[in-house]
Amino acid sequence: HIECSGIAIKNLGEYLDIHCGGVDNIFPHHTNEIAQSEAYFGHKWCNYWVHGEHLNDASGKMSKSKGETLTISTLINKGYNPLSYRFMCLQSHYRKQLTFSYESLDGAENAYKKLKSRVLKLDNSGDIDNNIYDEFNNKFKKYLEDDLNTANALSLVYDVLKTDCNDTTKLKLISDFDMVLSLDLTKK
Repeated sequence: HIECSGIAIKNLGEYLDIHCGGVDNIFPHHTNEIAQSEAYFGHKWCNYWVHGEHLNDASGKMSKSKGETLTISTLINKGYNPLSYRFMCLQSHYRKQLTFSYESLDGAENAYKKLKSRVLKLDNSGDIDNNIYDEFNNKFKKYLEDDLNTANALSLVYDVLKTDCNDTTKLKLISDFDMVLSLDLTKK
């Protein structure tokens, strides 16, 4: 535990905003990191602790010890865009176990490609409708403030595409959302 505290302190400093890890790290690992780091500094070390659930396959939790892991290079070697995997994960909540299958990844990849195609067809000429922009931007922030509800935040991209506002406003919203979602929706 001291090694993780030392590495984090050396590279990130004495104030962390967010510390992440799997649910299996809550106790005793993160509990000990908090105790030793805060004892060392004499103040609160980290504002938020985010613990993600496990990625499963049909037989249960994927793990190195079981010889079942999923890597980006594996996805690329199988011909998948890693952003399709990201898209799939964003459709679930980080605190909910996600069951992986190549069939579900195929569905996510098809949906991702269709979404990206729709976004790339938007015409970026015109003025931004600030009222619509503010309305959707506020919804996006509220979804993220709701325990990082990325599934609702992602669904808002589709809502933006359906709205009656002009393409420039849609493109601006989706571009701004994508600064968080990191799906490269506006990149050709």
